[in-house]
Amino acid sequence: MDEIIKKSLIAGLERLIARAELLDSINVFPIADGDTGRNLSLSLIPLRKVGQPGEKIFHQLLLSARGNSGNIASQFFSSFCASESINDLAERSREGRIKAWQSLNNPRTGTMLDVFDALAEVLSPNLKPDRESVEKIIGSMEKAVHETYEQIPRLQEAGVVDAGALGVYIYFEGFFYMLAGIPDDYRPLTETFKDRLRILPAFQENAESGYCVDFVVKAPRYSPDEIKMITSVQEEVIVIPEGEFYKVHLHTQDKEMVRSQATGLGSLVNWEDDDLTAQIAEFKHLNAEKTLHLMTDAAGSLTTQDARIYGFTLLNSYLTIGEQCLPETYFSPDELYRAMNKGVKVSTSQASVYERHQFYQDALERFDKVLYLCVGSVFTGNYQAALQWKKEHDKEDRLIILDTGAASGRLGIIALATARYHAEINDTKETIIFARKAIRSCEEYVFLDKLQYLAAGGRLSKTSAFFGDKLNIKPVISPLPEGAKKVGSLKTQEDQIKFALTKLDAAIKDDSKALIMLEYSDNRRFVEGTVQKNIKELYPDAEIILQPLSLTSGAHMGPGTWGIAFLSYENIKKT
Repeated sequence: MDEIIKKSLIAGLERLIARAELLDSINVFPIADGDTGRNLSLSLIPLRKVGQPGEKIFHQLLLSARGNSGNIASQFFSSFCASESINDLAERSREGRIKAWQSLNNPRTGTMLDVFDALAEVLSPNLKPDRESVEKIIGSMEKAVHETYEQIPRLQEAGVVDAGALGVYIYFEGFFYMLAGIPDDYRPLTETFKDRLRILPAFQENAESGYCVDFVVKAPRYSPDEIKMITSVQEEVIVIPEGEFYKVHLHTQDKEMVRSQATGLGSLVNWEDDDLTAQIAEFKHLNAEKTLHLMTDAAGSLTTQDARIYGFTLLNSYLTIGEQCLPETYFSPDELYRAMNKGVKVSTSQASVYERHQFYQDALERFDKVLYLCVGSVFTGNYQAALQWKKEHDKEDRLIILDTGAASGRLGIIALATARYHAEINDTKETIIFARKAIRSCEEYVFLDKLQYLAAGGRLSKTSAFFGDKLNIKPVISPLPEGAKKVGSLKTQEDQIKFALTKLDAAIKDDSKALIMLEYSDNRRFVEGTVQKNIKELYPDAEIILQPLSLTSGAHMGPGTWGIAFLSYENIKKT
């Protein structure tokens, strides 16, 4: 495969990932469950590894496909990513279009299928990757996205274009502009689609129940028609055969019955399900208007659910578990710690500079003013990357970047407190002042159970880790602007709790309503029960939030780790 094709396939994916939140915010069809951006990103993640044998990529696309949009897109890209050179793109896009249409029992116009059609029709076998040719291709797909609004009544009610169609368009903007050698020369989406990127205030989500299910089953004894017959009583069914494997997507009221049927077909390779009722309830939080938009890093102990509820953007680093590499919030804590306990190799890495730039660009396209509460510059290069992008692209000074000097729970609690404060007063200047004070006032202490994981990541010698674990030494770490500082060594969980209570008392003794975040790894029962109970007895009026430890922190510190971060509002008033 030509190197420029590889770079372009990855650029399209990274541009898409950076706009997953936008796609989720307008995802009303076929139901308003707000997950199209995430599903498309998850489904196309295997494109990061283009250049591997084709069969491996195709199988990875099958396993990773999620939701209606992801399953349809994975079928198109299983052909498109087989392009070895620019001259292959036209033929592969036509093959992919056919596979995408055939993946559905009831294919509909007004969706991403129309964008695939537009691409297949406009691509020439003799494509010249210059600006003129690329703009013609993008223009054809743009027209198809605009027309989704006219074709789907539900989209007209909401006042938006189809999220899946827009996602495909965004992907191919990244792909073709990289192919043409002009990767930063995009027209803002807010200019291209204007008022079709925000749901009308009067729009009402339809109530839905049941589950969105995706599974892969190895069923050598069954034919595709037999598989479809078994799933025919469900809704939104997609069945994709690949040799002895079948990928099935459907909506059902009874996920346990479907799981039982799936295991009866053969060997269940993969299973994912989402609660549609919960997703629609969360979706209602996505469209609140604010004078200032907040961004922060997922290295803070925050979840995508927090981001939805409080309306901020999370920027991911990447987590690699075995052979699977995903944005960190796309893994569950259980997946990480189960793998670490089994000795599976785990590592972390930053998003590419291009992907980070796409997030900054997306934020300034959509919001008038953005506050980026950045993970401490001593921990990653995010602060420097954001400053450099701002210098080159933010002449109007609309992106405010604060180096919090924090990570994990300390960063998380700063971001949550700032988001809440802004929701109350909706004043940009005062919110920034509050954020600076929160950065100075917040503390965090992280309690490790074993040292072996720091050693595995190269942050401690293996000899030191071996003797430390033999002596049952449990270090206490505090993430500070100058780095992660060791502030204590303890032997038992009882010692850890006493240490935490001492630090807590020194910081919040005059503030009965302080904000406290407890972080857990694979030890939620201990943290939620024993630790929280001790704190609640001493500070009955304090607000205690229970959060999973950020997975980038967990990957370095390991199972058994827990932490406490806290912020005194009284201390903020004094500063």
